[in-house]
Amino acid sequence: MTNYQVDDLTERHRERIWEELRKVARPDSRFHWDFSRFITDFEGSDRCAERILDLDVVTALDDRRIFIAPDNCLEELRYRLIRAGLPFVMTTYGIVRGFQVIDPAVIAPEDARYAATLDGFDRFARPVSLRELAAGPGFGLCVTGGSAVSRNGVRFGKGHGYFDFEFAVLSELSVADDTTRVIDVVHDCQYVDDDLEAKPHDVAVDTIVTPTRTLDVANGPRPPAHIHWDLLPGTEFEVLGVVDELRTLQAPKAP
Repeated sequence: MTNYQVDDLTERHRERIWEELRKVARPDSRFHWDFSRFITDFEGSDRCAERILDLDVVTALDDRRIFIAPDNCLEELRYRLIRAGLPFVMTTYGIVRGFQVIDPAVIAPEDARYAATLDGFDRFARPVSLRELAAGPGFGLCVTGGSAVSRNGVRFGKGHGYFDFEFAVLSELSVADDTTRVIDVVHDCQYVDDDLEAKPHDVAVDTIVTPTRTLDVANGPRPPAHIHWDLLPGTEFEVLGVVDELRTLQAPKAP
């Protein structure tokens, strides 16, 4: 997203980490090693999935929903959620076709692995409108990947701001708030042992999960997230269908 720029310090961290990441990352069939275009999978992401499923936030969800970002490093987590019979909401790549929900009840066990992939998700998931999302229960858990995350929970991804935007949409719908647990999944080499300054649109994470550690971030209550409408013009977000849908939902009703 053009107006969601990173500062020089963040960019230096990103470039250094991307160099380290090549040693443990798994290339993408479309984007290969271009980490500016996708969130890569990496060695040990299966252990990250195990760590997340062991967290109390998963066992105590009750009727609250799960959102999973369409990141390569979360494929194993998506697979294990499907196997556990836990439905979740995800967006398509670049949010081009909005939000979709996957229901493990309609997926045969032999299809679970494929359904967890981005291509398989397109086959098995059902599109869900913002109106339907708003009418349902809140989200107890949101999981995303990233290019890196600082010790104070400031994550930075490819530079587009997709997850920040997705969380802002859910917040505008009143189904995500400071009670929603936000988890960032990264390799150990993507953890920055430094405090970084968050931008107004940044969603600080509550928990950082790596193959070797689960780190809770000591931040105060998360301020309400919202769409920064002034940043949308001239970006890829401006033409998204969910933006038009959100404008329609928020438009004042005629008397």
